[in-house]
Amino acid sequence: MKLLLSGLLVLSLLILSACGQNNSESAKLVEGKVNVITSFYPVYAFTSTIGGEDANVINLLPTGVEPHDWTPKSQDIVNTSKAQLFLYNGAGLEGWVPNFLKSLNSDTKVKSVAVSEGVTLLTAEGDDGHGHGEEQVDEHSDEHADEANAEDIADHHVDPHTWVSPKSAMVMAENIKNSLVEVDPAHKEGYEQRYEELRTKLETLDQHFTDELSNVPNKEIVVSHQAFGYLARDYGLTQHAIMGLSPDAEPTGQDIVKLAKLVKDEGIKYIFFEELVSDKLAKTLANEAGVETMVLNPVEGLTKEQATNGDDYFTLMEKNLQNLLIALK
Repeated sequence: MKLLLSGLLVLSLLILSACGQNNSESAKLVEGKVNVITSFYPVYAFTSTIGGEDANVINLLPTGVEPHDWTPKSQDIVNTSKAQLFLYNGAGLEGWVPNFLKSLNSDTKVKSVAVSEGVTLLTAEGDDGHGHGEEQVDEHSDEHADEANAEDIADHHVDPHTWVSPKSAMVMAENIKNSLVEVDPAHKEGYEQRYEELRTKLETLDQHFTDELSNVPNKEIVVSHQAFGYLARDYGLTQHAIMGLSPDAEPTGQDIVKLAKLVKDEGIKYIFFEELVSDKLAKTLANEAGVETMVLNPVEGLTKEQATNGDDYFTLMEKNLQNLLIALK
């Protein structure tokens, strides 16, 4: 009986660890390893892959939580202050970062890196009212960029969803690798090797998107929130969003009518929605225009079900590609 119970305990621990979104509520810093805190799922996923057994990676965002509205807790500040590396997306995704960095212990040695640096950033129309774009606009920013003039930046509304394109994800992965090597040069070889493996997978994904999407007859997609700008730019598509950069910016009735007309005029067959956000508006528009809805995932986080199923950035992006191919036929 004891053996059976300990076997079940090991099994349940394995299942829990396989969920792959190591979040700050349960995670602990580890002595003798480089401790890395990440702001949300894509940064966590790439960092865990490159870090391998040499890094202890803790993700701040819990499974099933949409990153646009999340704010850190006091324990997150404590953990990050003691860690060696804090990796966040930047480009204005995490409106909480400037205050968070100011709240860290004065004696902290943590190195903070915005991993989207070097991606040519897109600006987007419309205010989202969620503090997006309050960090930096210019990808060549320095560490004072977080204190940049918020009003000046608010006019630009930078699109922060860089990771949704495999091309940008490659830039992010390289920044993550360089950051790990900088704080932990002793394990450089392992970081380099695992980064090369990840880069190869991203290159294959990029090639797959390029090949498949160059052949589709239609290029217009209608999405619930404006998260696919980099994907659209890099693979020749045009996105029309029901909402702005934030998934809870409310459209007007007039917006819906205008989009419904576009859907009919362009012969669009599907309206895309995403799992971590309510599909109510996408369904409203689909009913208005007499078309179907389908998932297009901005890979901002895993649902609990996806975590249990062993889904990751690559499986979700491949699913996105398959759904795009159906919709753009």
